[in-house]
Amino acid sequence: MPAQEIEYRPFHTDRHTAFRCQLQAFIAREIAPYVDAWESERVFPASLRRKAAEVGVLGAGFPEEWGGIGGDIFDKLIVKEDLARFGAGGVRLGLTTHCIALPPIIAVGSDALRQRVLPPVFRGDAIAALAITEPDGGSDVANLTTTAERSGDSFVLNGEKTFISSGCSADFYTVAVRTGAAGVDGISLLLVEKGTSGFTQERQDLMGWRSWDNATLRFRDCRVPAENLIGAEGKGFRLLMQNFNEERLGNAAIMLGAAKACWEDARQYAGERVVFGRPLAANQTIRHKLVEMRSLIQAVQASLDVAALRFQQGETPIAEIAMTKNLAARTYEFCAAEAVQIHGARGLVTGERVERLFRESKILSIGGGATEVLNDLAARQLGL
Repeated sequence: MPAQEIEYRPFHTDRHTAFRCQLQAFIAREIAPYVDAWESERVFPASLRRKAAEVGVLGAGFPEEWGGIGGDIFDKLIVKEDLARFGAGGVRLGLTTHCIALPPIIAVGSDALRQRVLPPVFRGDAIAALAITEPDGGSDVANLTTTAERSGDSFVLNGEKTFISSGCSADFYTVAVRTGAAGVDGISLLLVEKGTSGFTQERQDLMGWRSWDNATLRFRDCRVPAENLIGAEGKGFRLLMQNFNEERLGNAAIMLGAAKACWEDARQYAGERVVFGRPLAANQTIRHKLVEMRSLIQAVQASLDVAALRFQQGETPIAEIAMTKNLAARTYEFCAAEAVQIHGARGLVTGERVERLFRESKILSIGGGATEVLNDLAARQLGL
């Protein structure tokens, strides 16, 4: 398949294309040669964040006044998609968790809070994480139970968060807490900093994303200054819902990039592997698998680009974003499974990109909103 046919992006400007070329050169030089070792050793080089900052990876789509490089939602999605294409979600996470942690601070945080958090993150000197999910409630954000009670000029936090990307490595945490009564009106957002007394982190091992950390966070009488409140008290739920729209667009871009990597590896292997005297791709069954993979990839790409354009124009196409995320999840899972099938036993070998892509393919059909939850959300938005 000619690469330009699948990469045609009608809403990308020349600036977007130039940024993408710069990003791909950075990935080829600084990430691709080392990713297998990082994954097997479960390490992430600290120097990579600063190198990424220098080429705009960390600041893409964020305000220049706070240390970003400017741009728009398409710049953020380019970063997510192309980092996903080398097939190691852990490395991508190590460079992008701030993309879901910082938007509430940028939107409604105080200038003092912005100045303290944003520049060091965009320079690659600090890491930011978002902490919402709890052990007894993943997508059920409205009923979260981590409490933050006002005590003088502080909030005292008690509770637990889990499955938090960058949970051990982060310096700043945007934490969803309950400051009021049950329901959506009792939820607020607080900035918690590593090292705060009563705040601990415990690493979790997942089936994928091995070069970066995922963690359970625990708050035990953890005292946080009231000035760390992000926005108004009791207004956190709406901020989170706005944040979810952008996060789910990013999830779709990640899965699109990963599905493309599956396609690329499967197509190349099918052309090179000789079975019974002829290339594997000479079999109609294999060609049909490849066509179906590509068809789904193109559908996701078109849906994502349209949803992103609407988001960029100030719309909130909640149903369309949810459906795009779910379509991307199904596409990635299908393409990963077919890529392994086409590779045969070789696709099961640790170190093969398709093995890692397959192992990681389930994570984002749960993270960022489980498929079933998003289907129900889309149904309500469509009046069904």
